[in-house]
Amino acid sequence: MTDGTPDSLIPYDEIVQEALRAVVGRVLGQVEAMGGELPGTHHFYITFKTDAPGVSIPKHLKERFPDEMTIVIQNKFWDLKVEDASFSVGLSFNQMPAKLDIPFSAITAFVDPAVDFGLQFQAVSPHSEPEPHDDAENDSPELDGEARVVSDDGSNVVTVDFGRKK
Repeated sequence: MTDGTPDSLIPYDEIVQEALRAVVGRVLGQVEAMGGELPGTHHFYITFKTDAPGVSIPKHLKERFPDEMTIVIQNKFWDLKVEDASFSVGLSFNQMPAKLDIPFSAITAFVDPAVDFGLQFQAVSPHSEPEPHDDAENDSPELDGEARVVSDDGSNVVTVDFGRKK
């Protein structure tokens, strides 16, 4: 039996990924608002794609981590700045200070082990393009904006069932 579910023309996966990445931004923004002090025993592991658009890290780190890197925001970090689409932070690597600029779209994982909380994200490829899709079936010119579903009793009601397949 084949799956008869049509492909969605609404990018739900992308919308959910973006919303979950906003959680990371909000958490980091709260830490920034508290003067860069983490409350209690909270600390974060943040994994990101080093080759994603907008990522800026020192050359020696890029050479060491050409694909993906995990940073720890815990005791020794500074200059945490959170923007709408990215954050920057200062960290030490082998006693060498470094500034990292990381867009939220580059993040693939966020974990706060102090409270057993974690999020994983789909990787964003720097060369990815949206997949082409067919035109929507209701975009035909003959409908002229008058698309309606009329039920048997004559009312203009559309029933949508979001139930699970069995």
